[in-house]
Amino acid sequence: MPETFVFISIIIILIILSAFFSSSETALTAVSEARIHELALQGSKRAVIIEKILIKKEKMISSLLIGNNLVNVIASVYSTSFAINYFADFGLIFVTILMTVILVIFAEVIPKTYAFSHADKLALTVAPMINIIIFVLTPATIITERLAKFVTGPRIEDEEAKTEELRGMIRLHAGNEIKAKERGKMMSSMLDMDAVTIEAVMTHRGAVTMIDSKSPPELIFKVAGESPFTRLPIYSGSPDNIIGILHAKELFRSLRRRNFKNLDTINLSELMIQPYFAPETTLLFDQLEIFRARREHFAVVVDEYGDFRGIVTLEDILEEIVGDIDDETDIHVKGVKLQPDGSLITDGSVTIRDLNRSLGWTLPDENANTIAGLILHESKTIPEPGQEFRFFEIRFRVLQKKGNYISQLRLWNEIGINTEL
Repeated sequence: MPETFVFISIIIILIILSAFFSSSETALTAVSEARIHELALQGSKRAVIIEKILIKKEKMISSLLIGNNLVNVIASVYSTSFAINYFADFGLIFVTILMTVILVIFAEVIPKTYAFSHADKLALTVAPMINIIIFVLTPATIITERLAKFVTGPRIEDEEAKTEELRGMIRLHAGNEIKAKERGKMMSSMLDMDAVTIEAVMTHRGAVTMIDSKSPPELIFKVAGESPFTRLPIYSGSPDNIIGILHAKELFRSLRRRNFKNLDTINLSELMIQPYFAPETTLLFDQLEIFRARREHFAVVVDEYGDFRGIVTLEDILEEIVGDIDDETDIHVKGVKLQPDGSLITDGSVTIRDLNRSLGWTLPDENANTIAGLILHESKTIPEPGQEFRFFEIRFRVLQKKGNYISQLRLWNEIGINTEL
């Protein structure tokens, strides 16, 4: 009887240790790193320990696996030895099956299930003990890590995979509520800021309101007064030669200083400010940082040859994150109209990115920014009104053309993707 009591006590202790290692591994791998980081900033010493452990996650996992397997092997050997000494062959088989069932249920399934449901709480509890175990087992983990690297090769960091994982987590936690979906879209858009250039969000030169520096005052007042924009590029000779930016407020202040008299003597060179030029390949995140540093809201976009391509504003970049921002001076034209038959009438200037975001489509925008540009790139021709094309499971029909520019198209979605605007 004393031997049996000792055997059962040792087995229980070993099972508890195995459960400890199993639950600790699950808790530390499933812990919310964002919450732990926040707790560490608030002064939690245990959270700081967890952050240090997670920096070398492979070492932590190796230590816990070594400890867990060591305990399981000892429990198996001890129970087998006990069965051989006190039972016949049938008893050995019975004890082996029993130990297997006990270890699976009480040392693996139950501890890991609990740890997964209470990962943060359990991780904070076991962190100091795990830190000591990692230190004690460091020699063994070094050997196993080097052996593993020799067999599997060096670890390759895949930044794209990390980004996709984060994007998937955002969609997973967004849920089905409208507000949650909107928050998810905003967070996903922020991930794109390091991959999308200002060319994708800029206003193309064809849609930019501009003023010739030699225009008469009457024309300047007319253009500035009718334009919904507060900043207007000023060019000299050719639209590619942008020499300044006129702010409508500055024009009004000048008129006020003159008491709205002597308007013919207004000199644009005294009112306009120096333009800031930005390459079209600038990433949105970089441009946002530049706007913040320069305290600018407006940039003239140029290509590699220095030719004028369009303009980009701080609002354009913010809209890429939060969606359309309208104010009382905006002329809001989506450029897309849903027809009774389910087709879409779109302006050629509508960007592919806006279509994809609004309709959930996946049209490629690597080689073209607008829907008209996509037709030109894919068809390799300048189509005439009435011509139809099928690309990417969407049917396109050219409706209107101005010169060589496709100004209006009709689109049919042939695979039933949502077309609610």
